Amino acid sequence: MKIQAAILCLLASGGSAFSPQGFFSRKSGLVVPQPSGQQESNSPILTPNMVAGGAERAYGQEYYEETAFLTHVSPSLLFLFFLQLTLGAPIGPPPDLPSLLLHNRIVYIGMPLVPAVTELIIAELLYLNYESTTEPITMYINSSGTSTANGQAVGFETEAFAIADVMKYVRPPVHTVAIGQAFGAAAMLLSQGKRGYRFALPNALILLNQPKSQARGQASDIAIKAREVANNRRTTCELIASASGKPIETVMKDCSRVKYLQPHEAVEYGLIDEVIENTEKNLPVKPAFMTQLGQ
Repeated sequence: MKIQAAILCLLASGGSAFSPQGFFSRKSGLVVPQPSGQQESNSPILTPNMVAGGAERAYGQEYYEETAFLTHVSPSLLFLFFLQLTLGAPIGPPPDLPSLLLHNRIVYIGMPLVPAVTELIIAELLYLNYESTTEPITMYINSSGTSTANGQAVGFETEAFAIADVMKYVRPPVHTVAIGQAFGAAAMLLSQGKRGYRFALPNALILLNQPKSQARGQASDIAIKAREVANNRRTTCELIASASGKPIETVMKDCSRVKYLQPHEAVEYGLIDEVIENTEKNLPVKPAFMTQLGQ
């Protein structure tokens, strides 16, 4: 009751309760001492207590540092301030959605695998690795791989190799979930999750294909790039073959042309382990940040 009464008095005063006797608030909002025998001037012109730039000179710097900020905040913010002091309720700006997902150990790939996306995904995996080495990481994949949806190459397979290597490097198990689409290199990343924890939602679409060359220039340069693309293709197929348990020759034959897989077909192929329709059994339902807030 005492806390509620103090808060109500604070809201009713609008912050003026913090101006003690012998001090007054100027129009700039600063609390300064009242000169003896003088009245506060209403003139907009500079006063003796003002310095260059229109800022007021505060007598008693310690008092200014402790109380001046209170005259600049609204009663609602003061109310939150008292809640923080009395009840321990967290205050501050709401975090952005990716930060909330990361706090719950969720990594989301929702774009083609270009360098900026790769940099972010690797940074998140490394951060979650050093935050906890035992709690699993859930990676949601909705990506067209190293190309756009219409087949235009926008990235290199090395972007996907970097993510796959870090998925194996970090100590926490990485669970993968396909939502929407997992094409090409994204399908390879889907298969790199921990065995038994590779999932797909019912209407996800998985596509196997071979990388495309972005070679330009002289014939000799194009030939060198073609050999590199062939090596990247074999590396991708080896990773898929290792994850699915199929012979490398079978995977390379399937990747030589576009091969679409529905979720249940991906289970039979060995790319994923299960098709899920809700998270009651396999994935966490209640976000960790809500648990910490005591909701």
